[in-house]
Amino acid sequence: MAQDNNSPVFSLDKLYIKDMSLEVPNAPKIFLNREQPNIELNLSFNTEMVDEGVYHTVLHAVVSAKVGEELLFLIELDQAGIFQMRNIPADQLELLHNIDCPNFIFPYLRESVSDLTTRAGFMPVLLAPVNFAYLYQQKKQAETSSISASIN
Repeated sequence: MAQDNNSPVFSLDKLYIKDMSLEVPNAPKIFLNREQPNIELNLSFNTEMVDEGVYHTVLHAVVSAKVGEELLFLIELDQAGIFQMRNIPADQLELLHNIDCPNFIFPYLRESVSDLTTRAGFMPVLLAPVNFAYLYQQKKQAETSSISASIN
C-alpha cells in the first residue's frame, strides 16, 4: 500500500543519554547520616531542528539531595530524543515541541535518576510525574500577560 507523502508524521527515532554527571562529595561520611534528605529538582528542556523534519529535544535535570546544608549527591542529566515531525501545522508543531516530546523523554530520565541514586548507594529517587501541558499553558499565559502589560 502506498503511503501518502502529505500525511502527518510524528515519531521517536532515537532516545539516548546525552550527558550524565553524579557527584557524592561527602562520601563516605555522608552514608552514616540516617536523616531523610530534602530532594530538589530543576528541570528544563530545549528542542531544535537538526534537519528538515527532524528535531532534537534535550530534557535537562539537576537533582540534588541535602540533609541540612550537607550535600548527599548532585545529579546532572541530559536525556535526549530525536523526533521525526513532518507535514504538521505550525501551531501543532509548537505543542509537540513543548508537551509531547518532553512527555516521551521524561520517563526515561526518571528511570535514569532512580538507577543512578541506587548505584551511588542511596535509596532510589523516584521523581514525580511532570505535567508538561500545564507548564506550557502557564508559559503561554505569562507571555500573554507580559504582552498586554506592555501595550497598556
